[in-house]
Amino acid sequence: MPIFFRTGKMLGGAAIVAAMAISTASAADLTVVSWGGAYTRSQVEAYHVPYTAKTGTRIVSADYNGGIAEIKSQVESGNVSWDIVDVELSDAIRACDEGLALELDHSTLPAGSDGTAAKQDFLPQALQDCAVANIVWATVFAYDDRQFAAGAPRPTTMVDFFDTKKFPGKRGMRRNPKVTLEFALYADGVPLDTIYYALETERGVRRAFRKLNTIKDDIVWWEAGAQAPQLLADQEVLMTTAYNGRVFDAAVSENKPFVVVWDGQIYDYDLWIVVKGAPNQEAALDFLKFSTETEQLAKQASYISYGPARQSSIPLIGKHHSAGIEMAPHMPTAPNNFATALQNDFVFWADHADELNERFNAWVNK
Repeated sequence: MPIFFRTGKMLGGAAIVAAMAISTASAADLTVVSWGGAYTRSQVEAYHVPYTAKTGTRIVSADYNGGIAEIKSQVESGNVSWDIVDVELSDAIRACDEGLALELDHSTLPAGSDGTAAKQDFLPQALQDCAVANIVWATVFAYDDRQFAAGAPRPTTMVDFFDTKKFPGKRGMRRNPKVTLEFALYADGVPLDTIYYALETERGVRRAFRKLNTIKDDIVWWEAGAQAPQLLADQEVLMTTAYNGRVFDAAVSENKPFVVVWDGQIYDYDLWIVVKGAPNQEAALDFLKFSTETEQLAKQASYISYGPARQSSIPLIGKHHSAGIEMAPHMPTAPNNFATALQNDFVFWADHADELNERFNAWVNK
């Protein structure tokens, strides 16, 4: 397996440029939709600002919480306002299958900075019929070290996350079955390599919900990625699942004493899709190519601990843009972080998202 290395306030001069672009938006502006917070800031610095400087195209940065519901609504109504959207891999496949995204010609993507053709340079599964990956990221869990007494044990495993007797306190979790069900099964003793086999069965799904029932009264649900580290900062929870880059950004940029626990991390790609019927389709395609060039992907990795989706970018990963720390050890697939990692089964979730979302929401509201 190869080694791979998410709109809050925008800071710095480059961000001011982006904010000005947003404030003077017109019908011809390119609307780029992503996940907000530290992740969008990293994209603004690495993609938006240099693209505007190069082409003069102004970028409107919009936030969402994932999924394809809004994309589907826009396409089916014929009132498309989004041009290009950052999506998870399973959603990229669903959007393509449902005719919501443009099919892409990968031969038009720029070669790597070392001359390697794009099809060979991108990591496995990073190029899909309607999508091109930009990052590798992971869902992990984290805690605020201030909430533990000196010398007291700290959580080190997913079992600990679910153990409210040993570690009493609230748990933050994303209000979504994806990853939540996998974490529950792993904490219940299901081997990582059989988790998706288990979720294919009624017995396995029931087992996941039984495990979640053991902490249901202690769960604080979050939806937007920025909420997870905020729950820790406000001490509303003792631990929370979170996107690894969000925790890293809070620790480095805001000096929070947050600790990432990598055990059972689930890693995934985020990818660009161009919405079918996008009002600025040609600009969106051009932006997609620019933002997935070797140098832009490597530059993003200097702002947040999500790794580039191209092999040629990995040697260019350096230090954090302001803190000066080496970024490579903080990537999801750094050797010390990757021992118990599970890749999100995007085919499983593309096939089962609707039914498990319905079942999960019914369980949450029960």
